[in-house]
Amino acid sequence: MHFGAFFYGTVDMPDAGADGPPAHTRNYGQESYRRAYADLFAYAEACDTLGYDSMWTAEHHFHNHGFEVVPNVVLLNAVLAQRTRRIRLGALIHVLTTWHPIHFAEDYALADVLSGGRLLCGLGRGTEERESNVFGVNVGYSNNADDVHNRDVFEEQVEIFKAATSKERFSHRGKHYTIPPEGLTFRGEPVTEFPLVPRPIDTPVRVYQPISSEETLAYAARQRHVGVLANHPWERMVPWWRKYGALVEELHGVTLRPGEDRMLQVQLHIADSAAAAIRTARRGHDELTKLLWPNIIRRNSALASRPPFTLEERMAGKSWIVGTPEQARDTLLEMQAELGFEALVIFPHLPGMRRPETLEQLGRFWADVRPALAARAPTSRPIAAGV
Repeated sequence: MHFGAFFYGTVDMPDAGADGPPAHTRNYGQESYRRAYADLFAYAEACDTLGYDSMWTAEHHFHNHGFEVVPNVVLLNAVLAQRTRRIRLGALIHVLTTWHPIHFAEDYALADVLSGGRLLCGLGRGTEERESNVFGVNVGYSNNADDVHNRDVFEEQVEIFKAATSKERFSHRGKHYTIPPEGLTFRGEPVTEFPLVPRPIDTPVRVYQPISSEETLAYAARQRHVGVLANHPWERMVPWWRKYGALVEELHGVTLRPGEDRMLQVQLHIADSAAAAIRTARRGHDELTKLLWPNIIRRNSALASRPPFTLEERMAGKSWIVGTPEQARDTLLEMQAELGFEALVIFPHLPGMRRPETLEQLGRFWADVRPALAARAPTSRPIAAGV
């Protein structure tokens, strides 16, 4: 059983909640960012000491509003690796469309080597026009022209990243990239392929990909990526979770265990009483909703006619788990029985929380919730149904 923790990288936000300012109007400075990075160091060290298998952070750009203030998770993880011993370090996600794919492959590979092979690679297409437009591959919504172009470029970039990191030498001729460029020479000799220096320690690199649409679900299964499912209401989570396994079997002739090659991520907050847990979680939930709801309704216009989801609705849909340790344990055990998940990532730091509270969440989950889940981890190997 794999247990991880995911952090947005959010500054201290004591006025988080429905009564605070609109999320996008917040404005913070360098001292707040530096404190957020120090917090991430502390969380990595705590996760490593407790025994978590992985820690994940999000890449975003130009976010002076205090959320997601890590623009380069590769660099951050290279530093975190020097401050930890065994935990694996990943991104949910590296926004590949803000990189040249070879530049990303080089940086990722070097950081992986420096970490002793402890990096995990989460890739995605981006979520905000504010941060994607300047890099030349704008994010889009609901299969509009920008969305189609973004997906097309991303999928070619993933192909290049995989070739560069897995082969001794590689070349690529595609719609958006020609590597090496036509006619390139080096000291009078034609250059027809490149080596990546260095390459990651373990290849091929396994890609983790968040799934938020049917198109991405099909692509991830086709590519044999690890599907990351987060924040879906239960009535969508279960069929998508199962559909991923069915698609892998259909496309690759491999029957997966019920939870294999998928990772579940949930928002989680626990306290001595359900009322205390809800009180703290509500502030963080409402603050995140202010930040994320405009993009949610752009991706799903059917939601535009209703108000944002409440914490209670999120809890009913099991994307937010809030209550006592016993309540969290029992909810997750029910989810595990239904999904068979083998990898669980919690989101322990909500807006409005500070470092001591977050460290407490990490410790309480590890001691009071995790053991029951670990006891149910499957031990059987996958059944091959053909090549």
